[in-house]
Amino acid sequence: MDDAVYRVVRHVMWSIMVSLAASSLVMAQWMGKQTGCYPDAIVANPNRPTVANPADITQYGVLELEYGWDTAWPQGMANQNSLGGLLKFGLLCDVELRWNTTSFLSQEDANGTHSGVGDNWIGPQVRIYKQTRRVPTLSFGYAIKFPSASQKNGLGTGRVDHSFTFLASKDIAGLHFDFNVTHFLIGRENLNGFDRNYQLNLAFSHPLHGRLQFTGEFYGDTQLERTTPAFISSLWALTYTVTPRLVVDGGFEAGLTSGGPHRHVFVGATYSIGELYPGWQKRRWDSPLSGSPSIKMPIENESAQSFGWALQN
Repeated sequence: MDDAVYRVVRHVMWSIMVSLAASSLVMAQWMGKQTGCYPDAIVANPNRPTVANPADITQYGVLELEYGWDTAWPQGMANQNSLGGLLKFGLLCDVELRWNTTSFLSQEDANGTHSGVGDNWIGPQVRIYKQTRRVPTLSFGYAIKFPSASQKNGLGTGRVDHSFTFLASKDIAGLHFDFNVTHFLIGRENLNGFDRNYQLNLAFSHPLHGRLQFTGEFYGDTQLERTTPAFISSLWALTYTVTPRLVVDGGFEAGLTSGGPHRHVFVGATYSIGELYPGWQKRRWDSPLSGSPSIKMPIENESAQSFGWALQN
């Protein structure tokens, strides 16, 4: 992507995000009173360690950070290490802003070792329906990739990509399920236009003992173009809720067909940094139902996304 165009696009995106944040600060307290958005206590909503995202979003006004280390062997003797995360902000009751970034990316293959920063994905997730007894939580998400990874060193394509995601989450018989369908528009390296493919994800989680929880996932991509075949993979992990605001995780991925990451191990954490809108603490302490401060433990720790294989490539 041309440097001048990239700078203009980046400037526009950041201007939009700053403007939205500034305007929402003015309306924050009014919005909370009108719709009951303010949380009684901050509870993390992890998107990691699975590739699938939960349809539920970060709490209103809360800034949340996820970070983790990944090691993958995508093909042959190649080795890839990355350090990256997801910064989320509950802009409105049902709107979350998301910035998915790779701070460090290193690839080793027959041609040597190359390292640097990875790509960045920015976009919103909008919840359109909250879970009821018969209907799951439903959301839509969009993200655009800023090609910050080095194309010369083979760390990225240097092209802008887009993703459009439908998300559904539901609690059934003691299990929590997250289902995603994503349509990718992947910029062609040497041609104009986009290649297209789909990713389907089904993640599930269940408490094991106390704050310890088991998470599993099956997901796959359809064929992107002639040299990028379809694949199916599985992921298995454990998560532990240290406090309602801090959840740690670790696990591994095992490819079920050729073309996927095959061997992939990871470890990371999700932390709710705090509530940024004014008035939240006042509401918490003035509530007639809260004679003393209380902390709500999460009923279940919603399963979540590691920095997905498709987004990394």
